[in-house]
Amino acid sequence: MFSLFYGLWEYVFSKTEFHVLILGIDKAGKTTLLEKLKTLYSNLQGLPPDRIVPTVGLNIGRVEASKTKLVFWDLGGQVGLRPIWEKYYEEAHGIIFVIDAACPSRFEDSKSALEKVLRHEDLQGAPLLILANKQDLSGAITAEEVARYLDLKELDERLYMFEAVSAYDGIGLGIRDAVDWLVEVMERSKRTATLRVRAGGAGSF
Repeated sequence: MFSLFYGLWEYVFSKTEFHVLILGIDKAGKTTLLEKLKTLYSNLQGLPPDRIVPTVGLNIGRVEASKTKLVFWDLGGQVGLRPIWEKYYEEAHGIIFVIDAACPSRFEDSKSALEKVLRHEDLQGAPLLILANKQDLSGAITAEEVARYLDLKELDERLYMFEAVSAYDGIGLGIRDAVDWLVEVMERSKRTATLRVRAGGAGSF
């Protein structure tokens, strides 16, 4: 009997859980963002920027935001590691794509990588948050300028938002607003409904 009531309690009161990919080319600030998210949304202090090294493989971060559990998958962005991204597409509810807004010489590489991500059928309908990162640096362009540069035609059928942030200091530059937006759209996206049906209507989301 206890197990029956416990199962009912867990079903009613357990929090929704979403899996979010953090993608972008190398040195865009993905892992710095992940560590800042840990600091902002949990009791754990994330690694300081000067202790962060390039990701080879996968970093995982778990936080709670807007009464929702978020599992972030931070994947290495070097050219040789990008094919690994595809292994995580099928289970992802949403995407955060990080761009170094202070390094225009690498915008074309970021655009090419993102276009390839958006064309993949395993990510069909996944909401997209594009972060114009490194706003703490002089010369960083705005989120609006990043949007104009990318000019992504694939966004027509997808929920998306551009936001200017600084993963380095994370103060007053939109990280919380951006994450709140992503949680909201994942909750009502067709993508989430599809994944829920695929999982049999039960489990963590």
